[in-house]
Amino acid sequence: MCAKPTMEEFEALLKESLEIDTPDEGSVVKGRVIAIEAGQAIIDVGYKMEGRVDLKEFANPGEAPEIAVGDEVEVFLDRVENSRGEASISREKARREEAWDRLEKAYEKEERVDGAIFGRVKGGFTVDLGGAVAFLPGSQVDVRPVRDAGPLMGLKQPFQILKMDRRRGNIVVSRRAILEESRAEQRAEVIAQLAEGQVVDGVVKNITEYGAFVDLGGVDGLLHVTDMAWRRVNHPSEILSIGETVKVQVIKINKETHRISLGMKQLQADPWDSVETSFPIGSVHKGRVTNITDYGAFVELEPGVEGLVHVSEMSWTKKNVHPGKIVSTSQEVDVMVLEIDGAKRRVSLGLKQTQRNPWEVFVETHPVGTQIEGEVKNITEFGLFIGLDNDIDGMVHLSDLSWDQRGEDAIQNYRKGDVVQAVVTDVDVEKERISLSVKGLGEDTFSDAIDGVKRGSIITVNVTAIEDGGIEVEYNGMKAFIRRSDLSRDRAEQRPERFQVGDKVDARVTNVDAKTRRLGLSIKAREIAEEKEAVEQYGSSDSGASLGDILGAALKGDR
Repeated sequence: MCAKPTMEEFEALLKESLEIDTPDEGSVVKGRVIAIEAGQAIIDVGYKMEGRVDLKEFANPGEAPEIAVGDEVEVFLDRVENSRGEASISREKARREEAWDRLEKAYEKEERVDGAIFGRVKGGFTVDLGGAVAFLPGSQVDVRPVRDAGPLMGLKQPFQILKMDRRRGNIVVSRRAILEESRAEQRAEVIAQLAEGQVVDGVVKNITEYGAFVDLGGVDGLLHVTDMAWRRVNHPSEILSIGETVKVQVIKINKETHRISLGMKQLQADPWDSVETSFPIGSVHKGRVTNITDYGAFVELEPGVEGLVHVSEMSWTKKNVHPGKIVSTSQEVDVMVLEIDGAKRRVSLGLKQTQRNPWEVFVETHPVGTQIEGEVKNITEFGLFIGLDNDIDGMVHLSDLSWDQRGEDAIQNYRKGDVVQAVVTDVDVEKERISLSVKGLGEDTFSDAIDGVKRGSIITVNVTAIEDGGIEVEYNGMKAFIRRSDLSRDRAEQRPERFQVGDKVDARVTNVDAKTRRLGLSIKAREIAEEKEAVEQYGSSDSGASLGDILGAALKGDR
């Protein structure tokens, strides 16, 4: 007969029994669903303990809860007994622990995990990964920015774990990585079926300033704006619209980056193949201005063929002006083909060549000697610029302003806007210069006045004014001045006051300057010349006759 256990032994056995049958708080235990009521599942977790769990905790991401009486489930035991005398259990916490174990294994193997986006937070969204909550950054939702994430909420879909920290409870996932991987696989499959030069149909998916992205059935190709048409296309939207089906040619495939370049113009004939035939040098054509720059304007001769009218070839008369002041975009103009470079696909055009050279027209209609009238456009230090027909200018040099005044003095009589008359003296078409003369309208009074007068001539002049430095005289209406030192060979007689206005005086011409229009006169030179002539005619100092005798004889001879 066995002895009964002592009180100490009984307590030890009871304690051992409790430790074996009663699970530890904070651990995952197995239980059985014994009832479902009021939206909760009542679960028996053993050791005569029951607890309640909301049914929503049994729902998988994006799905309805599936649970029934008799199902065996795992729950997390928070406390053995709560205020109601029941076990405090949680299916969600159990799923979280289970999920972390599962997610860590998936993270190590770089495997995808299923989840559902269920909330929006700053910078992104929250994702339920079957018990664990992860953060989905906004940049990782899709390959392109997503404006409305509504259709993605609550939808079960795969994600890629980017990083996770169990201790801090942080998980970051990406949906974009899955899409890019899927797209890469799809692109590789589609690209394998494409070949350079192949013609395919595609749908315009997106339009940018530099081109359009065309969907070729799972892979996008870039149709650059320069490959859309042979003509200039300012913006792709001019000829394409999103959703439009287009026929394109595969120009290039980059096997490494999977980038595909497409072209539309390659399916059309290259207009440059017939440029030299269609637009021979020297021919004139009507074109449309497509673009204006600082150095000229581009003119479209036909779709795909543009030529440049350089600023120097735009106008005969408008120099150093912006092309935009001569032509405007979309304007139709007549141009002449000046040069063609087929290799560089360049055509040089001229706008001014379609009009007659205004200097040629001027020389035909205004030969040398023609009298013209025009407005003073500009006044410079060397002359006047006069506006003429057809926006051309002629110049009156300082020396051609007046017969009687120095050019520097005569130009002071003119102002911008004055209307003046002049005579055409020369036209240089090549240098685009027209020379005019104002003084050419009148006669040269100086030449008329000194007609027949030369250096050494003795002329009779009228005294018109007496000055300290000499006397002013007049000859045939032309003024001249005899300096004090030239009034007499005798120093005592070199006094201006011995003359009176109205006196007639004989003087010798010492200089005739047609350029400065000045006549040099000297009474002293006349006296010296007369004395020399008398000596030569009536004797010399060697004969013993005095100078007075010789001059006296000369005077008697004159009688």
